[in-house]
Amino acid sequence: MMNLLKKLAACGLSLTMILSLAACGGTDDASSGESGGEPVKYLIGISQYGQHGSLDNCREGFLQGLEQAGLVEGTDFEVDYQNANFDDNQATQIGQMFSAEDADLMVGIATNSAIACFNAAEDKDIPVIFTAITDPVGAHLDAGNITGTSDALPVAAQLATIRAMLPEAKAIGILYTTSEVNSLSTIETYKSLAPEYGFEIVESGISTSADIPLALDALLSKVDCMTNLTDNTVVSALALVLDKANAAGKPVFGSEIEQVKLGCVAAEGLDYLALGRQTGLMAAKVLKGEAKASDMTYEVISDPSLYINSEALARFGITLSDELAARAIEAE
Repeated sequence: MMNLLKKLAACGLSLTMILSLAACGGTDDASSGESGGEPVKYLIGISQYGQHGSLDNCREGFLQGLEQAGLVEGTDFEVDYQNANFDDNQATQIGQMFSAEDADLMVGIATNSAIACFNAAEDKDIPVIFTAITDPVGAHLDAGNITGTSDALPVAAQLATIRAMLPEAKAIGILYTTSEVNSLSTIETYKSLAPEYGFEIVESGISTSADIPLALDALLSKVDCMTNLTDNTVVSALALVLDKANAAGKPVFGSEIEQVKLGCVAAEGLDYLALGRQTGLMAAKVLKGEAKASDMTYEVISDPSLYINSEALARFGITLSDELAARAIEAE
């Protein structure tokens, strides 16, 4: 009987030690969201090519998408946010820094930052999520451990709206940056579709923002109006573009709501907060292990909205048809 009691006591002591070790040490369980008893904090590196309303909205929407998916900043993930200031060298360095930090996910906001992140992530196979990219295929971001959302512009809708608002217009001016792949792709779309709406596209390429004043002076004398792309260099200097265009009596159409808020007359555009949220939801699936970036096709918001600036429209004496007025949204 005494031997049996001794054996039972020894088994109890062994069980206590095992449970104690499990509580103190344990094994990582990424799928359950815990590591050593503490919540896993994923490191997300966000590289934003530069600061303007559209890209800021993408970043804000992205964080909203993660939250919508149940991920809490500070508990489930940490963000290393970096701004490249529209400098390709800085974008490259940011991507390399994220790789050195062994980020769990890289996010590239705008084409040049996404390319830099993807190049830096390849060696370590870090997943990359992009947003605000017009042409992922043209930027060679449609294959590999990468996915995201495209802000491809609804060019046909934009041309139809310009025609409805300016029935006598013949030439549309487009200012763009020659190094931005997204702009080159969109201009080709404009040029291919413009004849269907009775327009000629007059384009002017720039290298830096310093080129904008002279390029605008030459362009505005040749066109009836201008339409903006999601060109980061041009959008960052939108105040200058609007000042010169207004002085020349030429209305400027935007490509999304933030440009219309700043003074463009109208835009058949996207909601970049919604685009960012869509991107955040995709990123959450990757972080949770529910999907691999390499297996997810990039997504596009297909239904544009018509945003208008009533004050700007009145300045140019532009009135809306009943059809346009019925779906117009005041940019506020």
